[in-house]
Amino acid sequence: MIALLNGQLIEKTVSQVILDVGGVGYRLLIPLSTYYALPDEGDVRLRVHTHVREDALLLFGFLTETEKDLFGLLLSVSGVGPKVALNILSHLPAADLQQALSQGNAKHLATVPGIGKKTAERLVLELREKVGPVQAVPGNAPLPAETAGDLREDALSALVNLGYKENLSRKALDGIDTAPDAPLEDILKQALKLLMR
Repeated sequence: MIALLNGQLIEKTVSQVILDVGGVGYRLLIPLSTYYALPDEGDVRLRVHTHVREDALLLFGFLTETEKDLFGLLLSVSGVGPKVALNILSHLPAADLQQALSQGNAKHLATVPGIGKKTAERLVLELREKVGPVQAVPGNAPLPAETAGDLREDALSALVNLGYKENLSRKALDGIDTAPDAPLEDILKQALKLLMR
């Protein structure tokens, strides 16, 4: 089982990275928090969750051990697969997720796109006792400043990765009114509200 990869960042998109480790390219699926914390190039070290299915071997990369552990906990919940777990970690910082789980705040968890009331309640029920006390999480520094155009492109990529058609995603992004310095999460939330109508 692969637990850690340290190598040259070859490619980086909103949903995945490719690391060259000793001449072998590893494709890792990542949450948005990891995407923003990674440099555009250079050496990086990612904690890895190896997910084995009958038809695939998937690697998920995380900048912090906390995110990796939370990912594993989320997978232990009935009905939560890797895509849903990654989606949750992409929309909630690790500390917020820990706090919501430890405080039994299913309503906050249900704000994540694709997570309904029942799933949020199941997450709280099954994980409330498993998450430790909320601590400061290393690696959750503020996201680097980006231009509004970059954020729109990132939002478009994220929406397409969530399964929405590109033309509908563009229309949704064009139909929202956000401040130039609005974070990606706000842009995505507003676009998803339009897409879910």
